[in-house]
Amino acid sequence: MRILHVLDHSLPLHSGYSFRTRAILKAQIAHGWTVAGVTGPRQNEAGEAEAACERFDGLDFYRTPTPPVRRAGISEWREVNAFARRIDSAIEAFRPDILHAHSPVLDALAAERAAKRHGLPWLYEIRAFWEDAAVGIGTGREGSAKYRLTHALETRAVKRAGAVAVICEGLRDDLIARGVDPARIMLSPNGVDMHLFGDPAPCDAALARELGIHGAEVIGFIGSFYDYEGLDDLIAAMPVLVARRPDAHLVLVGGGPAEAALRRAAEASDARAHIHFTGRVPHDRVERYYGLIDILVYPRKRMRLTELVTPLKPLEAMAQRRLVAASDVGGHRELIRDGETGTLFPPGKPAAMARALADIFADRAMWDERRDVARAYVERERSWSSNISRYQPVYQSLL
Repeated sequence: MRILHVLDHSLPLHSGYSFRTRAILKAQIAHGWTVAGVTGPRQNEAGEAEAACERFDGLDFYRTPTPPVRRAGISEWREVNAFARRIDSAIEAFRPDILHAHSPVLDALAAERAAKRHGLPWLYEIRAFWEDAAVGIGTGREGSAKYRLTHALETRAVKRAGAVAVICEGLRDDLIARGVDPARIMLSPNGVDMHLFGDPAPCDAALARELGIHGAEVIGFIGSFYDYEGLDDLIAAMPVLVARRPDAHLVLVGGGPAEAALRRAAEASDARAHIHFTGRVPHDRVERYYGLIDILVYPRKRMRLTELVTPLKPLEAMAQRRLVAASDVGGHRELIRDGETGTLFPPGKPAAMARALADIFADRAMWDERRDVARAYVERERSWSSNISRYQPVYQSLL
């Protein structure tokens, strides 16, 4: 079977989207399928050099040239047109049996055009609704004209695709509420490539001393700094946590749009000496930071995006045998069983978060069992080597 994946972007750009894509393609190759990807115009927005084709990490990608910038609205349709043309040429070169389009919805619109021209079946996989993602990162407003239009386009694309995949039950339930037949929806949950995250990282004592946390009780976050991640609440929890656990320190690894505001909040905190920013870290060095942190904390705010979508980072932390604590929102409840694989605390309540974290530090006797149970859960239910088989019956039905 030959599968052409239609993607917003891919490696060498680093994002959760890119790493999920890599895991899917690698697992499909291991399954015996022949795969390639075609990426949209936004692949080049980060200043990457444009190329017609590129091989990275053993994976083949067809690239789409970036069209000239136009005003909002017109610009998106120019992207869809340019992307559809590039998918046409990739189909002629690769000769796929099926198109597998991944969100956002612009990719689905382009894939639908190309699939119709070539008489190919196509699957649409949704990782998040584009309109909700825009609200989450502060570039959109729920209920606005653009939000409603994008919502309508998403529903239209889902109903026109041969089949639909979603990463979690929250997205599935939302589509069913829109009138989509449940029999057309498959669940392809987030998973972990155990070859990348399979071996727990040892504590790097030299790095701990460099950060000033050697011998401390360390909580941390590794990822992108968006407002919906709730890192401002985590910083606000630190004075309460330090009052109960004087050796507690917070390490924030990464960067993003909220970084400047978070640094200001940390500097103004009574616990500022216990809060450490590392900046962005190359992906091949991230494991060193996992090894420093006792508890990975994911304090997402309660909003439509976080209620519907499951994140990838908590699974990676569990695979690294790190303890996990997270806000009690829908996306986290699909991954974390409170008191078994992790700890859930009320969203938007820094004092309650601090109390939950202090209680974990006070009960070290349960740490090894909690780590073992969480890692076993990832190996059993959330590794890509097992998840990938879910696609086969859907592909076969489309063919």
